[in-house]
Amino acid sequence: MVQYRRPRDVGEALQVLADANGSGRVLVGGTDLLVGVRRRPLEPLVLVDIKAAVDLPPAIEVTSEAMRFGPTATMSSIGADARAIEWFPALAASSRVVGSVAIRNRATLIGNICNASPAADTAPALLVYGASVTIAGPAGERTMPLSAFFLGPGSTACGPDELVVRVDVPIPSRGHRSAFERLTRRRGVDLATVNAAAGVSTDGVVTLGLGAVGPTPLVSGPSSPIDVSSPPAVADVVEQLITVATPISDVRAGEPYRRAMTAVLARRAIQRAVEVAS
Repeated sequence: MVQYRRPRDVGEALQVLADANGSGRVLVGGTDLLVGVRRRPLEPLVLVDIKAAVDLPPAIEVTSEAMRFGPTATMSSIGADARAIEWFPALAASSRVVGSVAIRNRATLIGNICNASPAADTAPALLVYGASVTIAGPAGERTMPLSAFFLGPGSTACGPDELVVRVDVPIPSRGHRSAFERLTRRRGVDLATVNAAAGVSTDGVVTLGLGAVGPTPLVSGPSSPIDVSSPPAVADVVEQLITVATPISDVRAGEPYRRAMTAVLARRAIQRAVEVAS
């Protein structure tokens, strides 16, 4: 039988996870976790609901250098936050397409990355912005780049006795532009067939984040400076940057289609970033 625990603070949560010996799962939004438990691919013995932990970081706060998202930051709150829309338009846009409205009202940013789906919509944008993840565990806190956090499908660097307590996204320099693009099989609730985020600096340096085209979300770049108003220059840099993609064929799309659409969505993301900023 599954046990439900509601620790009072992060320390107690970590102790519950340690006592569970790898069979505990952290619960906040639960939009992926509870589905997995009901369908029984996941069989945790202990659900650790951390929403009441008094020492969790705030859902969203701004420091002098970054925008910080805590475990309770939902997709809806990020997509509607004026600061996120201004500084991180690709992240705000990606958060607004995760699932349905009801799902976005519960689903959290940290839950989305901890689920470690290669198709996670928010991951490409976070990678483009150089986000970092802070993990609390028995030995204290440690921080790592998000690019090192993803290990494989459903696998992250967060151990079974640890939990992610925040994601920091550095505030970009003035003039930095970004955009997000996504392709699905149908309108509405579906995982991405391919998704892409693009970041463009003031001097035309491009960074791409890609999803659903590898075992983990991918980041490629930064490139050398280019003329982002030139379609041939954009096409050339996209061809260089998408070489990291290793798409597969599955029920959502074949490998050739995914590879072709990766280039299309990357070009669109760059062009949209430039157009919106113009």
